[in-house]
Amino acid sequence: MDIKTHWDNVYTTKLPTQVSWFQPHAARSLEIIQKTGVVKTASIVDVGGGASTLVDDLLANGYTRLTVLDISGPALQAAQARLGESASKVKWVEANVLEAPFEVGEFDVWHDRAVFHFLTSAQDRTAYVQKVLAAVKPGGFVIVATFAGDGPEKCSGLPVQRYEPNELHSEFGNTFELMGHERETHTTPAGGAQKFVYCFCRRG
Repeated sequence: MDIKTHWDNVYTTKLPTQVSWFQPHAARSLEIIQKTGVVKTASIVDVGGGASTLVDDLLANGYTRLTVLDISGPALQAAQARLGESASKVKWVEANVLEAPFEVGEFDVWHDRAVFHFLTSAQDRTAYVQKVLAAVKPGGFVIVATFAGDGPEKCSGLPVQRYEPNELHSEFGNTFELMGHERETHTTPAGGAQKFVYCFCRRG
């Protein structure tokens, strides 16, 4: 099964509220985006956003230039259905992030909660970082969250790469100035605990 078919199958067999990564509100992500100090008209992309509620929280807080990218059409459709008429305020992109048709310097903020840790090959991680370098404006912000070193070894049946904060930042290199990092214990809908690490950088 290819990766797109896998994720389409996840979102056609489960409700968005049933997947392990579901958050009623993406509070930590919203807090870090607000810490960047970008204006409400800044261009923000949520990579792997799918059915995430982060876009709801960003709209509710007045951000107006939002893009949500996901490899799964059903995931994006779930978010659009939830938002109703407000979905028209968002740009929706169905694509693999490694192949996404972003413009050079398109974004002020790049947010990714749990796509990067699925990139278990060095080649894919390098391609991802090159995509970030192209798509984020110099001086823009990059927020990436992955499973922590003591987090799960698999998610949705797929292997993941776990990170400590310094390891995650080193994947991006000196072009990205580390502004801070945070840990989070996410409680899954089933009541389990998943340890995450968030790194918050500025693109040089």
